[in-house]
Amino acid sequence: MAKIIDLNCDMGESYGRWTLGADEEIMPNITSANVACGFHGGDPHVMRKTVALALRYNVAVGSHPSLPDLMGFGRRVMDVTPQELKDYLCYQTGALREYLRAAGSDLQHTKPHGILYSMIEKDEPLATAVGEAARESGRDLILMALASGSYDRLARKMGVRVASEGFADRAYNVDLTLVSRKLPNSLIIDPERAAAQAVKMAMEGKVRTIDGVEVDISVQTICCHGDTPGAQRIVKAVREGLERAGCQVKPLRDWLPKA
Repeated sequence: MAKIIDLNCDMGESYGRWTLGADEEIMPNITSANVACGFHGGDPHVMRKTVALALRYNVAVGSHPSLPDLMGFGRRVMDVTPQELKDYLCYQTGALREYLRAAGSDLQHTKPHGILYSMIEKDEPLATAVGEAARESGRDLILMALASGSYDRLARKMGVRVASEGFADRAYNVDLTLVSRKLPNSLIIDPERAAAQAVKMAMEGKVRTIDGVEVDISVQTICCHGDTPGAQRIVKAVREGLERAGCQVKPLRDWLPKA
């Protein structure tokens, strides 16, 4: 049976007169788009345009909600309660879902952005709040979670439909956490290296850590960050590498089992 994988990317992170990413070039090569919802990037006009661009290429759309940190691009730790976090997620995902409804489509998934993605690995009450927010948004909604992480396991126990996520353009520690962006070599900006890492994860179920150790990993979706330098070339190389390796690249909605 052929291996199937989803390829996702963070999109729609421009706002106002500020532009980030090469969305027009990236969108044709991905199968799922994580669309910024205004708290770390994106604005109402960019959200509408990004949804339209995704639907043009039959790319599934998910929300990419963040802590309310536009100036820090959602990458600064904030002191929030679980209820506050649930409200932030509901607000952002609801806004994006309305754009999809207006366009005759629906939301496939949600994926916390930036530092929030890391915070929920260490803070069980916040992780539970994210799982509850996803569950309240609909049983078929897919939640992307760090593969082999504590949050992935918690969400599955909660009965949430989870897609375990790997990263083509980030270096890994031996415990399968991502190497901090503050450290050297945390980003993989060479397209061929990123493609090789994606293929290894998808086809062999393994990843080589920053220390050179091979670790087992199980992924259903692979991410390339839209703000990584040269992201459009990385995404293209990853897509082509996966397909050359015999992998079917399809959106999660087409094949991921229900919770």
